[in-house]
This record gives sequence, C-alpha cells and structure tokens, in this order.
Amino acid sequence: MARYTGPRHKLARRLGISLDGTGKDIKRNYPPGQHGHSRRKLSEYGIQLQEKQKLRHMFGVSEKQFRRTFEQATKMHGVVGENFMKLLESRLDNVVYRMGFAPTRPAARQLVNHGHFLVNGKKVNIPSYRVQPGDVISVREKSRNLQIIKDSLEARNFLPNYITFNDNAMEGTFNRLPDREEMPAEINEKLIVEFYSR
Repeated sequence: MARYTGPRHKLARRLGISLDGTGKDIKRNYPPGQHGHSRRKLSEYGIQLQEKQKLRHMFGVSEKQFRRTFEQATKMHGVVGENFMKLLESRLDNVVYRMGFAPTRPAARQLVNHGHFLVNGKKVNIPSYRVQPGDVISVREKSRNLQIIKDSLEARNFLPNYITFNDNAMEGTFNRLPDREEMPAEINEKLIVEFYSR
C-alpha cells in the first residue's frame, strides 16, 4: 500500500501542524529548507490543497482511501465536512490511539496491523476498519504485556467523552461518533469540501 514513509518532522513543519499529536515534530514555526523563511503567499487552491494534506497526513491515509472516504461522507445525511471527519475518527487505528493504547497514530496503525486488538471479541488487523457506536475494543490476552501499550496507557492524560475505558480489563467502548468540537480544531474541513467540489 502506498503510504508516506519520508521524514515526518519535515512534513509537519511544511504543513505547520503537529502530525503525531505530541507537538515535538514542530520545533520551528517555519517550513524546512534554505528558503523556509521567505515563503510565498498561497493561492486559494494552494490553501485548500494544504488543508487537505494536513488532514490526510494527520491520519496517515493514502490519497485513494482519503478520496473514497470523502465520497462516502457526501452520501450521508448532515454536513459533509463534519461527516468526513467523523468517518476518519471512527477508523480502528485512530480509536486505538484515542483510547491511549499507542503514543501516536502511526504506532497505533502498526499495533493494529500486527493483530494486537480485538473488536467485540474478534481479531481485526485492518487499520481502516470502521468502528461502529457500541463496539468494544480490547487488547488480546497475549499482547497485554507489551511495553509500548503499558507505557502509553500510563502516559495517557486525556480520554474523549465519546469513549469509555475500563483500565482493569484493558478495553474501551466507542459509545458514539464524536461531535465537531471533539475533533481536531486546527483543521478547516470546509476548505477540503471546496477542494473536492472543484
């Protein structure tokens, strides 16, 4: 599968946003490279494209998957931009990250790929699997002693309202789709809708 494997810190600086959620990848507030300080003004198209790339790289999704998710959002009732963000937030790798099982989304994606999680008692190793409200995500019995999962749960300092978590059982329930204010505030989804509506 085609996914970005280049330097993430450079990408984060170019887009002006923390891609892993820790804020460590943006040490300087200007783009990388010799001409980073003297940045040209972006056109309207450039602004829309940059916003799309921010969201796409934040969730680590290929362009094809991203476009397909957007098309699914257009067929749902409600605001297209919000629906699109909700579909991305309900991906299994993102839910695993939100529950605190992994320190970053790429780490969550790898843990899911390696089959460390169960959804409603069944092993799922597809990061793009869409979690439905009411689904229970738990760590497999064999994977409970993994140091990365233990460290991430200890370091977790925030749990979204749409998730309930049982620390003893090492499982969480995805209660509902998130509201707009519970999703990344630094993204302007209207620009992405405009980009794809061209």
